[in-house]
Amino acid sequence: MRGNTNNNNNTISFGELAHAIWRFLPKLPQFVKALRVLSGAKKHHQGSTGYYLQQAAAQYPERVFLKTHTATYTYGEFNQWVNQLAHALNRYGIQRQECVGLLFHNSAEQLAWAFAVNKIGAVAGMLNPKQQGDVLTHSITVLQPKLIVAADEFHDVLRPHAALCPQGFTGTAAGDVCLTELIPNEPCDNPAITAELTLGENCFYMLTSGTTGLPKAAAMTHLRWYKAGVGFGRMTLNLTEQDTLYSTLPLCHNTALSIALSATVLTASCLAVVDRFSASRFWQEVAHFNATCFIYVGELCRYLLQQPERPEDAQNGIRAMIGNGLRPELWDEFQQRYQIPAVYELYGASEGNAGFVNAFNLKRTVGFSPMTYAIVRFDHDHETPLRDSRGRLQKVKKGEVGLLLTQVSAKAPFDGYTNNPEANAEKLFQNVFKAGDCWFNTGDLVRHQGFRHIAFIDRVGDTFRWKSENVATTEVEAYVSRFHDVIEAVVYGVKVPNAEGRAGMVSLVLDQGREFNPQAFYQFIRDKLPDYALPRFIRLRTAHELTSTFKIMKAQLKKESFSLSQITDPLYVLIDEQQGYQPLTKTLYQAIQSGRVSLP
Repeated sequence: MRGNTNNNNNTISFGELAHAIWRFLPKLPQFVKALRVLSGAKKHHQGSTGYYLQQAAAQYPERVFLKTHTATYTYGEFNQWVNQLAHALNRYGIQRQECVGLLFHNSAEQLAWAFAVNKIGAVAGMLNPKQQGDVLTHSITVLQPKLIVAADEFHDVLRPHAALCPQGFTGTAAGDVCLTELIPNEPCDNPAITAELTLGENCFYMLTSGTTGLPKAAAMTHLRWYKAGVGFGRMTLNLTEQDTLYSTLPLCHNTALSIALSATVLTASCLAVVDRFSASRFWQEVAHFNATCFIYVGELCRYLLQQPERPEDAQNGIRAMIGNGLRPELWDEFQQRYQIPAVYELYGASEGNAGFVNAFNLKRTVGFSPMTYAIVRFDHDHETPLRDSRGRLQKVKKGEVGLLLTQVSAKAPFDGYTNNPEANAEKLFQNVFKAGDCWFNTGDLVRHQGFRHIAFIDRVGDTFRWKSENVATTEVEAYVSRFHDVIEAVVYGVKVPNAEGRAGMVSLVLDQGREFNPQAFYQFIRDKLPDYALPRFIRLRTAHELTSTFKIMKAQLKKESFSLSQITDPLYVLIDEQQGYQPLTKTLYQAIQSGRVSLP
């Protein structure tokens, strides 16, 4: 999960921070207490996802833990169900730290199996229900599960992959393995092994979204899951038994599984889950579940803003939202339309070792982190950090943009990817500021806003150089998206023959029924963007391929570039700044390829 927030004001002033802290004062005791808990948590300490579930069940057995459209579960009921599943897995022969793959759409069953796997010390490999074919084959190969537990609807999908799983797979009601027949006869007591587990052990393998290639499996430890629950549930949201946190996000990803779920369990509050996101039903479901908070990704907020305005938009009962990717140009509009008092934007990554959160409820920032981090100068031409004469990296000044690094230490270990030592090595920098130190390379460019706060700018590889200037794709997307006919825009750099750097290209999805007016579009963005940031190419699409967390898959768009042999969508090019955009014809394309025509 990554923040996607670019602060147009660049920095945070002392006055802004002081005012925010004044409003924050009532939460200060809980905040300080949570910080102490976070700093004291160690890998060798007792604890696990299942351990904290059964602790909450012991203290509050009648308190509601989970709401779905089909059922409601108290902590006591859910923990007993999980225990039966855990005993069945144990009887079947699943051992500590072995992987059990899970393939479900969002459901109570998915969460119950995940906790059950963890309760016996095994690792839940969270397969993506949208994957199939070669991508699913790759994911199963990476996870190397001993067993796959899946909803019955995936029985035929998994059949071709059975050879990849040594002990087969099972449905929750029926399947190749009779595991489910054991469940009704299993005891409801907590497995003894759960109390032996330590925070440093793995609990989940999370498959990265694969926006730039095949997914990798990032390891999530009980320690990081626990810290997320304390940091986001106690320190930031201050959840209580009066709260219901609503989530439409896929539970096979970290935002829902390791933020929403951990925040709920570590505060013994309530989680409401639906099988998938619906913009048209979102606020009705908020009311149905009596939700007081919800978790988001940025595209979810944009889809909600595209819905017709209703008089009751502001009457939703939500006191806070937490998540990542709320674009700066949408921040005020979203918060004002839906009257959300607090927006807790955050930043993190499945494979990362530190997180940021906007705990003080400022505008357009992903907040601060209590962990050790650095923002260093970056060479965009060679896509590598700049080093001084001694070979050390150099920190940026307040207001500047650089590459975000987080220090790897006993308090902030790097858990890495599973079965991928090369990818792990690429993520670590050695001897950064002094001999022997080690830092995690987030691969993200951020702005140093001051007072230990940052704003997300772009992914390394997304920011590109044109006409000797750096172009941040998120900034261009922000302005392009304001054009009245555009409902989705993705910006990327493409190689052009006989030209240095990469030219900007934007892929647009227009509002249904709208015709593209290239002259009006050009006039609009020319007044908003500097010349070097104007996209040189435009591609019109009916839809973009998305990941399950609503991220647009850029890799294929970059690969296809502006090639007429690979693209059948309408294409436009900026050749003449007086004329504006014109259709990219075969003649123009050949002229660009040969160098007879150059881009401005």
